[in-house]
Amino acid sequence: MIDIFSLTANKLVEKLKEGEISSVEVCTQYIDRIKKFEKDVKAWAHFDKKELLEKAEEADEYRKSGKPLGSLHGLPVAVKDIIGTLDMPTECGTVIRKKMTGSQEAEVVNLLKIAGAIVMGKTETTELAYFHPGKTTNPHDYSRTPGGSSSGSAAAVASHMAPLSIGSQTNGSVIRPASYCGVVGYKPSYGLISRSGVLKQSDKLDHIGVFGKSVEDVALLTKVLIKKDQHDSSTIHYSADEMLKVCKKGPPYEPKFIFYKTKSWKKIDKESQKSFEFFIKTFQKNIEVFDTPSYFDEIPKYHKVIHETDMANNFQVYYKKSKKKLSKEMISAIERGMKYSAKEYAEAIDFMKQSYKSYQEVFEDYHGVLTPCTTGVADKGLKSTGSPEFCTVWTYMGLPSISLPLLSGLNNLPLGIQLIGDRLDDLRFLGVANWLEKNCKKYAK
Repeated sequence: MIDIFSLTANKLVEKLKEGEISSVEVCTQYIDRIKKFEKDVKAWAHFDKKELLEKAEEADEYRKSGKPLGSLHGLPVAVKDIIGTLDMPTECGTVIRKKMTGSQEAEVVNLLKIAGAIVMGKTETTELAYFHPGKTTNPHDYSRTPGGSSSGSAAAVASHMAPLSIGSQTNGSVIRPASYCGVVGYKPSYGLISRSGVLKQSDKLDHIGVFGKSVEDVALLTKVLIKKDQHDSSTIHYSADEMLKVCKKGPPYEPKFIFYKTKSWKKIDKESQKSFEFFIKTFQKNIEVFDTPSYFDEIPKYHKVIHETDMANNFQVYYKKSKKKLSKEMISAIERGMKYSAKEYAEAIDFMKQSYKSYQEVFEDYHGVLTPCTTGVADKGLKSTGSPEFCTVWTYMGLPSISLPLLSGLNNLPLGIQLIGDRLDDLRFLGVANWLEKNCKKYAK
């Protein structure tokens, strides 16, 4: 039998399409893997092996019919447990929604099914995708956090319990867990992937993101999720047909980057600082180190105003009816959100537009911006999911960002590099990310 865990998702899809391996065989290997590691990693909020095998059998029968196949036909994909599914619970990491399903199937789930993918189960999230941790541990060290809020989505891919997964980010919820767990985590530009049928924290800040083993794997998945959706007014018409092709091709010439250490550099542990310094030195002909623009200092404040005001609005039913079942972190955030004025909220929205307008000229001269993803390797303990401070600026401006597992820190734990691109330049951006991933691996050999 083919060892699927040594294959990228792209290779796995090819073998499924050619009939070299069946979907049942693939899913059976994942079931065995989950049996072995789930008791320690705890990445799944809902997983039913019988359901999965039934879907796999259907996928195999369809392939034998000779009908046209979608680009992900027969491939199992995990989805975060804030994403609506009618045939599985959508509990959103809170006891308030125990055993409840979504009121509608999320658009990303519909698009997965159209592409022939199998929704293999629901992955753990922090409470209502905010800060209060769920049960998931870090696959590299069970005593450490996997990051959040897309904890299970990152951990499932990192522990080879899923080839690909879908998560979400409102601050640092894709980039941080990807860095901690040592996988590729990609948050596309704001407006590319529909949030319809997904738990809403903040309409202005919520993004859908994806996890995989490589840049080409996340391109494979993202390509099928990008589509204008009438039920999500933020989405736009965007041609992603060539996404994987452009990603594989890479940039026509060697890219140039800015590296920001940012004012949070001093918070990074010494071992991680050494790794970043080595990376900068290795790519010194491609990288210029700069200080961040002064107006970046205002962004965390404005992000917080929007985030907490929107949570106060969107989670008011939970707060009014089930306050005692919410964590202290959630209650505090909602109550702060109730106190912001209309003027403060309007200013925060206006500054979002102004800051991007001021910043976008950077991408006329550089292919991307590099920063740490986090303050270091995964934090010890499971009571916190770590700080999102290295992600806030880029999420606020709606820029595409990706965590690349290119470095290691303390105890040889994974350490991600964050690459940021220009808004809606995602095809070229992934090509640049692919170049960086491949070239960094060359230096590592």
